[in-house]
Amino acid sequence: MDFNVKKLASGAGVFFTRAVQFTEEKLGQAEKTELDAHFENLMSRADCTKNWTEKIYRQTEVLLQPNPSARIEEFLYEKLDRKAPSRITNAELLGQYMQDAAVEFGAGGPYGCTLIKVGECERRLGAAEREFLQTSAISFLTPLRNFLEGDWRTISKERRLLENLRLDLDACKTRLKKAKVAEAKAAMAPDFQETRPRNYVLSASASALWTEEVEKAEHELRVAQTEFDRQAEVTRLLLEGISSTHVNHLRCLNEFVEAQAAYYKQCHLHMQDLQKELGRLPNAFTLNSAHSMVTTASAPEEATSPVETDTLKIEEVQAPATGTRKAKVLYDYDAADSSELSLLADELITVYTMPGMDSDWLIGERGNQKGKVPVTYLELLS
Repeated sequence: MDFNVKKLASGAGVFFTRAVQFTEEKLGQAEKTELDAHFENLMSRADCTKNWTEKIYRQTEVLLQPNPSARIEEFLYEKLDRKAPSRITNAELLGQYMQDAAVEFGAGGPYGCTLIKVGECERRLGAAEREFLQTSAISFLTPLRNFLEGDWRTISKERRLLENLRLDLDACKTRLKKAKVAEAKAAMAPDFQETRPRNYVLSASASALWTEEVEKAEHELRVAQTEFDRQAEVTRLLLEGISSTHVNHLRCLNEFVEAQAAYYKQCHLHMQDLQKELGRLPNAFTLNSAHSMVTTASAPEEATSPVETDTLKIEEVQAPATGTRKAKVLYDYDAADSSELSLLADELITVYTMPGMDSDWLIGERGNQKGKVPVTYLELLS
């Protein structure tokens, strides 16, 4: 019990000494040991690394999981050292809703059939998103979090210890300075005319006492200087390790970019496949416009001898004198065979229909190129 009390009293004394030294430094009444410029640059670089790493980490979390409630739930599971349950992505949930709706509306109709196709694509997009989230969390978020919760905490702890030892060192310098001033005053020669013999003895005793105090302060200063130098070297080595942290984070960043590129490429392929599938499905909303074009472009005498789609030769088709229209291409389209015309989004082409053609297709012309194009990829202009 006595040992604990003494230890507590000693700790309180050290804390009070540091507080006094810190206050006097702020008031300009005490000198402060300054670190060299290289050390200051290392600390500034470390602080900058920590601040920006934390911002990048937080924003990446928002990018990968925009829902704050879900992020809090994952944080709690992580702190409880439990595995978070698998969460369905929004795209997968949308795809499931579309497929369920198709069952209710009837999968045989145009709308129901399209819902099924789009729902399947959305579920594939959701699966790709889940894989991307897992890969990004492992390859990018985890290294950043390990730095913030591991390396940076160690650096901060050593820097706080260095600052405390610096305060102890400066307090020792202050005590030594005061002891030397007092010793000098005590060693001053007394006035033999006014000073009594008894005071000679007191002056000699005071001088010896302050000399002993100076020696004690010098010893404490040497010990404090040794501890400070040792801690400064430890802290310096940790701060210089920030360069290795940058190299590691650069590698993780490249892996994150590769994961993003693979994810968006996969999504693009899924959407291209969906567009091709939808281009071959009957769509009720295009029937009226296609039918009106058939009526306009077909002459009465041509109606008596319809041309079959299967026997239509694109190179022999001639544009009618009337009934041609301009159309804007909505999406890119790759021709499936030589009878079709490949399209680029946002380009303008001339379209018309021929008697006997499927209502989902038109004849498109672009300069000397000609071929069948799906109506669903076009916006017919007046």
